[in-house]
Amino acid sequence: MVRFLIGVCEKNTTSAMANTMDIDGDSLMGIMDVLPDAVVQHMLSFVKNARDVAMCCCVSKKWREAMRNIRSLYFSRSVCDDGLTESDAVVSRMVFSTSALEGLIVYCHFSGNSLRAWLSHTCNSLKHLELRLDNLVVKGPVPNFPTKLDYICSLPHLESLKLWGVHLSQAPNWSPFMNLHTLEVVGVRTRDFALSSIIHACPMLKCLALLGCDGVKVVNIDLQLLEECRLDFYGIGDCSVNITAPKLQSFEVQGAAWIRIKGIHSLRRLSIANNAGKVNKVEVGKLLNLEYLSIRGVQWCWDAINTVLQSATDVKQLVMKIEFSGDAERLQPFPEMDFVDFFNSHPRLTNFEVHGAMFAALSQRNSLAQLDSLFTIPCLEKILITVRSPLNAEQKMMTLMSLVQYSPKLKELIIRISQMKNCQETADKFFEQVMRFKLRNQVVTIE
Repeated sequence: MVRFLIGVCEKNTTSAMANTMDIDGDSLMGIMDVLPDAVVQHMLSFVKNARDVAMCCCVSKKWREAMRNIRSLYFSRSVCDDGLTESDAVVSRMVFSTSALEGLIVYCHFSGNSLRAWLSHTCNSLKHLELRLDNLVVKGPVPNFPTKLDYICSLPHLESLKLWGVHLSQAPNWSPFMNLHTLEVVGVRTRDFALSSIIHACPMLKCLALLGCDGVKVVNIDLQLLEECRLDFYGIGDCSVNITAPKLQSFEVQGAAWIRIKGIHSLRRLSIANNAGKVNKVEVGKLLNLEYLSIRGVQWCWDAINTVLQSATDVKQLVMKIEFSGDAERLQPFPEMDFVDFFNSHPRLTNFEVHGAMFAALSQRNSLAQLDSLFTIPCLEKILITVRSPLNAEQKMMTLMSLVQYSPKLKELIIRISQMKNCQETADKFFEQVMRFKLRNQVVTIE
């Protein structure tokens, strides 16, 4: 119903955005005045896009008055194409017309003075704030006067905050946000002490996401209520992360070389990746409740891999996508992994994904020597294996056959052939073997 009325009023969009609360729309749809107030309020509670709000104000006098009670406003980047001054005016007019705004999302350009005025008007009601700052590139010296981030401290009831494109060379002037449970920053150039001050100002966080962080070397997180944490660092992959969070359930980190999770935690999901550098050390303690584990990257020290795998003996879903091992700067192949010991150490494994070099490490002749009729992989249901080289084809085929033979609950085995040069004779022979293997086993799929 709301979308129908918006479509009727669409031709008035431009003028409505310019004079949001001053348009006399009684002549457009006076019949809508007969709707009960409760119905009108319920329908308008789903409207938050600024253009839609402006058009709803054109429906009738009742609707125009009801729009003052909307709970959320969203301004896209294209809400006004006439420059900073005009977009400030449009957003200000609509924000000031509300009486108890709880959510504000601003993607268009805006000035610091306007932001301060908006937050001052909504300080007693605003709970959710999302801003696109777009100030990653700052020319000249850092100003001493308050920045846009400083003005956010005027929101004592804020529950969630999301920021895009932040340049954080100095700590913002924030008092502790005692109601803030979700903080997400996407694209931030900062320093260690500035980032630490932000985290320290949010002691009640349950969800923390720092994505696309540049300039960070050491991150220390101590949050007693934190349940979900996502960290993504730019650079050469040499960051150090130390986290203390007894209620932590999900942790994802990309671009860190040293990871340490201190004390007791409740991790159910753990993902560690480093696409630019080397993972040197991982300390996570015993992962008793872990259900999902993903380890990815170009190079991991073997001790780090071994530590994680030994800690996650009860894991149910495991993804291993690491290209090289080695404790030095020189890239080295993986040492041999015993097939029987590996699966005996992870008896609850249901989904298993392994790529390239790590599959080759499981496909050594000696690793299959302990197979006997008593061995079984009791819970394994789905396997995805990426094969990149036809080398040691015999051992790889024996590993594939063993996975099918000793996995009584297996429903699907996907073999993904990736980046293999098909002009080589050995590659052709290996592929023929894989095809014959597929024909003999219905659970096998080739990609």
